[in-house]
Amino acid sequence: MPPPLTLPDAEAQCAALAGLIRPKLPSNAALVGIHSGGVWIAQRLKTLLGLQEEIGLIDVSFYRDDFGEKGLHPQVKRTSVPFEVEGRPLILVDDVLYTGRTTRAAINELFDYGRPAGIRLAVLADRGGRELPIYAEFCAWQVELADSQELVLEPDAAGRLQWRCIDHA
Repeated sequence: MPPPLTLPDAEAQCAALAGLIRPKLPSNAALVGIHSGGVWIAQRLKTLLGLQEEIGLIDVSFYRDDFGEKGLHPQVKRTSVPFEVEGRPLILVDDVLYTGRTTRAAINELFDYGRPAGIRLAVLADRGGRELPIYAEFCAWQVELADSQELVLEPDAAGRLQWRCIDHA
């Protein structure tokens, strides 16, 4: 039996992620968070990077390639992109990168708003297991998990982000 997974401090990871992004951040870049964890991280990155513009919020529910199979998520969130996407460098933010399908869906949705100059992906955790040729340019933690395990990012009672690992075995 493998040893229990030691979960890092997610708030410290947000600071580390900001440190990775800062030197490569174009002056006109905009952040777009994928609901829900990616939005929480993007909000922290906005503050840590000293950005003034509001972040974009993406819910990929209608853009997933398994929408017909799984149906609509019971808690669809609001998509809001309060800035011009056309010709703009974007940083797409999510909590966990796994198969790449959520990222693909988010990119498809962003193109409905215009053609960005480029899209870079920033994640707190990359757990491998890719099914699509997608990678995170900015990543705070590479972790290996069993297929039965799931990483969940959530705020605690004080609003600090924390990790939970759920084993569905």
